[in-house]
Amino acid sequence: MDMLWSGWGDPAAATVLPDTVLGLLHDLLGVEPRAAAPVPLDRIPVPAAPLDAEAYDALLAAVGGHPEHVRADAEARIRHTRGKSTPDLLRIRAGEVDDLPAAVVLPAGHDEVLAVLRACAAHGLAAVPFGGGTSVVGGLAPARRRAFVSLDLRRMNGLLAVDPVSRTATLQAGLRAPHAEALLAGHGFTLGHFPQSYEWATIGGFAATRSSGQASAGHGRFDDMVLGLTLATPEGTVETGRAPRSAAGPDLRQLLLGSEGAFGVITSVTVRVRPVPRSRVYDGWRFPDFRQGTDALRRLAQDGPRPTVLRLSDETETLVGLAQPDAIGSGAPDGNAGCLAVVGFEGTDGDTARGRAAAAAVLRAAGGQPLGEEPGRRWAHGRYSAPYLRDALLDAGAFAETLETAAFWSRLPELYAGVRDALTATLTAAGTPPLVMCHVSHVYENGASLYFTVVSAQGDDPLAHWTRAKHAANDAILAAGGTITHHHGVGTDHRDWYVREAGDLAVDALRAVKRRLDPAGVLNPGVLLPAD
Repeated sequence: MDMLWSGWGDPAAATVLPDTVLGLLHDLLGVEPRAAAPVPLDRIPVPAAPLDAEAYDALLAAVGGHPEHVRADAEARIRHTRGKSTPDLLRIRAGEVDDLPAAVVLPAGHDEVLAVLRACAAHGLAAVPFGGGTSVVGGLAPARRRAFVSLDLRRMNGLLAVDPVSRTATLQAGLRAPHAEALLAGHGFTLGHFPQSYEWATIGGFAATRSSGQASAGHGRFDDMVLGLTLATPEGTVETGRAPRSAAGPDLRQLLLGSEGAFGVITSVTVRVRPVPRSRVYDGWRFPDFRQGTDALRRLAQDGPRPTVLRLSDETETLVGLAQPDAIGSGAPDGNAGCLAVVGFEGTDGDTARGRAAAAAVLRAAGGQPLGEEPGRRWAHGRYSAPYLRDALLDAGAFAETLETAAFWSRLPELYAGVRDALTATLTAAGTPPLVMCHVSHVYENGASLYFTVVSAQGDDPLAHWTRAKHAANDAILAAGGTITHHHGVGTDHRDWYVREAGDLAVDALRAVKRRLDPAGVLNPGVLLPAD
């Protein structure tokens, strides 16, 4: 099934906001009903594909000569235009498709990917890898200097190998996460990677963007799980991962993880897997304020016990109840909801019980109040609903968007305040004062990530308002010592700030890598690195 072209996910799972929430949005933020419905897909004017007969024939030959695997029809091209950020959705709902792919190409395996890339290089086309289409940072919007094809990997969706002795599995890049979990479960294993995009994102996308899942405190990020990968480039194949660890020079796997399709197309990955846990329990805890709650999370991250899931909402996000559309605004009547933490343990029954008891002692000593399992159950039930809520807010005339970052523990308070202040000041000055919410979503011994959600009225020009606010937030992140992205990726939205963060010399070194692997500049031009 394809994702909704003008929003997130399965259209049957769309959220409808209750009248009470619509009234709250109007009273609190001045949200007015939207002026017009989205343009229907079949009424979007689509120019003819800029693909000559020779280029088409070369692409067709690369994927076995089957016309259904090189699609240039309007619907396929629209569905592969950009990603799922709020600006992306506002533009597509308005019928703006000035960066359509020339065609959608569907290879069946590594060798066909190689052939497609060579055909693109020979005919002056760019190629943009497409997994689940879930990018929210412009990762599917290349520089518009030439026609490009969308390289849809959905046919590459197999479990290639399982090694139960080593506890590894090799997965094709186009395999969607739920299907991967189902295939692994048949062997008694789990990957344990559950980001908010889980229902739609793919294994290759996780690797290409250094994805981080909601169980990262216990299972690690996706890049921690990857033991090896295979990369297709216009110049040939790169393979990494002969052993779990090696001292044979720099780790090329780490160079390719997070490369976002700019160095090559990841066609398969070998990952660490674990036995399916017998028990999963998620508890709720309340802290008086965000500072105290953050200190409690730091104690667990540094001194243990380390939960599988560990996250903390600030006062505003806790009061709003972000993941529960029918409960928005139903926090404590006096406005003193405190801060909600979700603490989860997975494993054997005994390990889970021991971990919960030990963590409870630490959290109580840090000022936490136990709330039982109900808040954790609500979180687990609704953890994939936020993108649907974003779409419902857009339907209602509100603007909703997210951004994330990370820093060392000592810099986290300054980072939190700096980003909130930048967003609030910029959007208020534009006449659309926002509601800014935040949670700690991933923790490490030495630091943590912050995930911000912003809701405001759309105003006269929501894209211009958000662009100014986003740039101000990006500047604030770098000024406070944070990284420009923790798990969404660089794409085009963060590219210029990534260049500032990495420095000119490091960027020049990455350009040299790209020139060797992709001398014709075929691969996702302008994403991750500025286009030459």
